[in-house]
Amino acid sequence: MTDVLDDRRKKILYRARYRGFREADFLFGGFAAAHVATMNAAELDEFEALLTLSDHDVYAWVTGKADAPANIAGPVFERLKAFDVSAITKPRQKGE
Repeated sequence: MTDVLDDRRKKILYRARYRGFREADFLFGGFAAAHVATMNAAELDEFEALLTLSDHDVYAWVTGKADAPANIAGPVFERLKAFDVSAITKPRQKGE
């Protein structure tokens, strides 16, 4: 079972990193890199469902620019909303 979950995690991580626009790449990809390895099957299901939705819609919901539909709410979506993408997108200072 672990091999199946590991293969699934790799596919999800790839899908999360290569989205439709750069901000979504950072959001989904950074979140996936930080959390997919520890997600259980139900959490992976929820995250995969989010990956099937429009990047622009999910990005708007996560950033608070639009209200997410009630059927989107779940623990993974809440963790995605709380994810601090700025840690991976801020410019590096000279010498870092």
